[in-house]
Amino acid sequence: MDTRFISSSFDIPGYKVARSLGIVRGITVRSRSVVGRIGAQFQTFFGGNITILTELCEKARQEAFEIMITHAEALGANGIIGVDYDATEIMDGVTEVLCYGTAVIVESA
Repeated sequence: MDTRFISSSFDIPGYKVARSLGIVRGITVRSRSVVGRIGAQFQTFFGGNITILTELCEKARQEAFEIMITHAEALGANGIIGVDYDATEIMDGVTEVLCYGTAVIVESA
């Protein structure tokens, strides 16, 4: 099934939630490589956007998002509402990124 309706709010304009299928989530755990740490420290020295870490964070969020969608599709959902992210450093240099929401079946209002 195609999960086309994804929103951080709890509704999708023009549609109604016909059925809630429960919470879905995507979790990934990422670490920075030694090269990445050195590069990030070098970028920190000059200030501004630390692109090495920005890219790492974006990849982790995208991966968690895609895993969440796969979980919703396995339940037969065509939408996910209330989408949010959370991140926790579980040890030095290792971060868990969680993307979660409620899998739903939506219909035209």
